[in-house]
Amino acid sequence: MLQKTKRPDSPVSIIGAGIAGAWQALLFAQAGHAVTLHERGDEAMTDATSHWAGGMLAPYCEAEVAEPIISRLGLRSLEVWRRELPDTPFNGSLVVAHPRERNDFERFARMTEDHRRLDAAGLAELEPSLEGRFRDALFFPAEGHVEPRRVLPKLHERIRAAGGTIKFCSDVTANDLDGIVIDCRGLGARDEQPELRGVKGEMILIETAEVQLARPVRLMHPRWPLYVIPREDNLFMLGATSIETEDTGVSVRSALELLGAAYTVHPAFGEARIVEFGSGLRPAFPDNLPRIGIHGRKFTVNGLYRHGFLIAPALAELTLAYVERGQIDNEVMQCL
Repeated sequence: MLQKTKRPDSPVSIIGAGIAGAWQALLFAQAGHAVTLHERGDEAMTDATSHWAGGMLAPYCEAEVAEPIISRLGLRSLEVWRRELPDTPFNGSLVVAHPRERNDFERFARMTEDHRRLDAAGLAELEPSLEGRFRDALFFPAEGHVEPRRVLPKLHERIRAAGGTIKFCSDVTANDLDGIVIDCRGLGARDEQPELRGVKGEMILIETAEVQLARPVRLMHPRWPLYVIPREDNLFMLGATSIETEDTGVSVRSALELLGAAYTVHPAFGEARIVEFGSGLRPAFPDNLPRIGIHGRKFTVNGLYRHGFLIAPALAELTLAYVERGQIDNEVMQCL
């Protein structure tokens, strides 16, 4: 995309360089605004929620439990991901189940769209490592996934290439900044949005060369779906729990259930090397829906819950559309 002429009269400061803030900064910079992105952590961003995310771009699968607004924002975001980072893997995603979870599998099929049912042979053709493991599967061909720890630096590079400035170790508040300010601090914004809560999502990173997957595999589970998400270098992320607590540890129960469920996807996971345990706190409002708050020239973008990577691009488009054209999305935006 061609960089537009800078608009010196419309500086934009964005607080928080996680997935929400990064997309805000990129789209505003590309639109010609003088953008500065502030991040209180260092460039590694190991304390950010995005560091522990799965990175699934799965609006059709999320329709099983999420409100329609998530599907709408997610579908639009897929287009933005393809446009801005064309190397994003869009290999689709798979949903599988063992016989005891057959009812849940069929319910999932009824509640979601844009999938194709594969028999055992079709599944083996798509993912040879899963040959003989499941009698059928749901294939969602339009979905994708990203690796958060690799894609965030790419977004930061794109921001700089568009003329934006990124300041790490910059612990600022909206009152410290002039012009348009967009607050994307997540749970850090509870000083002004006390209704936010943290929902823990645990993950395990494992390594094995015995299994090859080209796309995320979601296994029906009695308590939560297991996600097996392929990473580079023979790594796989196992997740993701959704627990109403703000403790940041990984419980023994969660670890056992995630690892046990992964073993039932493929026995070779039982011999995999555990690389990392971790968890992040997802910022959520009581209704679990995202919100863009408008306070004159100050904006708050928060409550992305477990859909950050899925919906962040669309939310950035909405903020930009309001700043430039006064366009309001009544489902997402609130004038305060």
